[in-house]
Amino acid sequence: MSKVEHSDTYVRETDSRIRHREFLLQGIEELTLLHDTFMKVALKDVEACQHVIRILMDDPTIEIVEVRSQYRISKLVSKDAVLDILAEDTQGRVYNLEIQRKTTIDHARRTRRYSALVDAEYLEKGKEYNEMPEVYVIYISETDIWETRVTESPVERHLKGQIEEYNDGQHTIYINAAIDDGSPKAALMRYFKTCDPDDMSQGALSRRVHYLKREKGGIGEMCEYSERIFNGGREEERRAMIRSMEKEGIDEETIKKILENLKEEEVVQV
Repeated sequence: MSKVEHSDTYVRETDSRIRHREFLLQGIEELTLLHDTFMKVALKDVEACQHVIRILMDDPTIEIVEVRSQYRISKLVSKDAVLDILAEDTQGRVYNLEIQRKTTIDHARRTRRYSALVDAEYLEKGKEYNEMPEVYVIYISETDIWETRVTESPVERHLKGQIEEYNDGQHTIYINAAIDDGSPKAALMRYFKTCDPDDMSQGALSRRVHYLKREKGGIGEMCEYSERIFNGGREEERRAMIRSMEKEGIDEETIKKILENLKEEEVVQV
């Protein structure tokens, strides 16, 4: 290869890397907390997760001590499950936060399974049933799936014909981002939809998002995460990133090269 050819190749490869980096940054900028993959990264931070749970539970005294992101519960014969966010507070109460998009079907049975899996995971051999923790499944949806016209729809249980609540320690709360009823929960959902890193209205959550989208360490973490999405992650986020490149005016040939480079990196890593 001549010096001229080598120089030309270097320029094109460098340009491709620069455009690739720009494209990843643009993709990160457009991610919101209604993308469950981004929420898992943002809310694995204890303070950010605590902020969200305090608002959704109407309880500013909740102290979260443990958070697990993408918590896998494996079964020998039944279907495995990966919980988006699993958190525990100082009182031993357990919270499972799930993000659901428009395509999900049978929401009620889905939340039933989440609760059953958490119960099975937390009742150890030799323990009594009264030692089971209070479990809160908080199901955040993009649409008003029950058409209640309010942001929050808690599920209540009662014996037939009775007013007193039947309390077995399992609680399901539906939160939808489509309805703005003026509540703090609705304000939180507005933030979930925009995820503007310059909007600092949501305390620790805003600081976490700002870190992931604006600060060097967070941007590095998110670029690494974006590569994983692109190399085999969720198709929805993958397509969104390609659209971001097109919107930025990146030409078709460069996009093709970026895709090829990513595929090659994936093969090398395997």
